Amino acid sequence: MERQLTLRISEELAQKLERAAQRLRRKRSEVVRLALEQFLEDQIEARPIERARDLVGSIESGLPDLGTRHREYLLKRLRHGH
Repeated sequence: MERQLTLRISEELAQKLERAAQRLRRKRSEVVRLALEQFLEDQIEARPIERARDLVGSIESGLPDLGTRHREYLLKRLRHGH
């Protein structure tokens, strides 16, 4: 079952919405739904670990304790320039 939502937006936002709807050849309500879905999906993945989860463990550094001593390794590299 679909539900209806009524909201007020500024004139500037209304104009942006109208332009986007025309450019995408979609109804304004569809553009709003798509934008809301994207916003809510991004909020779920807002934690940094969620954005990089697929990268965790994907690179071999050769340093078995990099996870616990990362700050030490980073400072050493910055001091020595390599």
